Amino acid sequence: MHLHFRAIDDVSEPGTKWLEMVKEFWPSYQTWLNTQEQYTPPALAEAQYALNTFMPEIYPIYARLCKLLNADVALATFLTGFKLPAYINGCSQAVYQKNGITQIIRNNDYHPDLLEGVFLLSNFNGNKVMGMSDCLFGLLDGVNDKGLSVSLSFGGRKEVGYGFGIPFILRYVLETCDTVKEAVAALKRVPSHMSYNVMAADKAGKHQLIYVAPDKETVSSNLPYTTNHQEKVEWKKHARFNQTLERSQFLKHLLDNKEAGINELIYAFLEPPLFNMAYGSGFGTLYTAIYNPVDGMAQLLWKDDVMHQSFDNFKEMEKSIIYAQEEGVVDENTTATRNNTTEWKEVPPNDPAPQIYIPKLHFK
Repeated sequence: MHLHFRAIDDVSEPGTKWLEMVKEFWPSYQTWLNTQEQYTPPALAEAQYALNTFMPEIYPIYARLCKLLNADVALATFLTGFKLPAYINGCSQAVYQKNGITQIIRNNDYHPDLLEGVFLLSNFNGNKVMGMSDCLFGLLDGVNDKGLSVSLSFGGRKEVGYGFGIPFILRYVLETCDTVKEAVAALKRVPSHMSYNVMAADKAGKHQLIYVAPDKETVSSNLPYTTNHQEKVEWKKHARFNQTLERSQFLKHLLDNKEAGINELIYAFLEPPLFNMAYGSGFGTLYTAIYNPVDGMAQLLWKDDVMHQSFDNFKEMEKSIIYAQEEGVVDENTTATRNNTTEWKEVPPNDPAPQIYIPKLHFK
């Protein structure tokens, strides 16, 4: 298995290179939406109303980009991020804060066919943002030029409800927030359609771990690490498969070790149990991201390669990464096919009960 990564600078002519990226990836997303038997997308008017209600600051950007794309109803609806189908990933996260250093380190654990592989520098609304693109307009992780960084991991819960896909919410946070305090307030205000753990850190050295969910109050804490459960394990089968408790305990011990520095923490993300190789089952480490909100810098790491980026010196580049598949690891809940189903628990307000699956998008 392999994945082609690109770093794209969209700042010089905002939206121009982003538009080409959308043209490339939208057909696969459209296929994903159209092949979900129990999924019905929201009406465009409903989706736009929700976006303007919960994220009004970003609505003018959305409208401008839709005009740039000459977007039809399906694309314009998707770009709101509202009421998406259900999807899951893995991921481990930690924030390191010692000796004046503040950095977020995280692994993205997913199937290689499902990642766009675009590290995008954008300036849609006067704020420079760089991060890993997802769902065309969303972000899996990133940092802005005001000194705020965020990243996500799946929260390990089946509930799906009224709200937005978390990549769109993270985009909103980095477009509109300067501090962890502002990020927490935004995450409490904007509804997420599934459960996720968001790590936020800023240049003042503040950090928070925020648990968002569609069916309960958003909770934040000072815990400096998270994997794929929230305050307790609720989806036991999924937790056993991805070893969320084992990875969480490993991070706890590592961060409690006063002798362990930033390098020890980074190296730990490149080895088991944090580094995973079950790529065919949708739980393989695709990249390790390091964000430094103080200096506006980012790194993407792989076993044998690295990408360095910063707001002051962003370089367009391409890298092809080959992944070695771990043998004999298949989980019926996460295998990358379109036909897997399991029982999801629906929560108000009566969204269609989705399938659990990983869509094979083939971003190559």
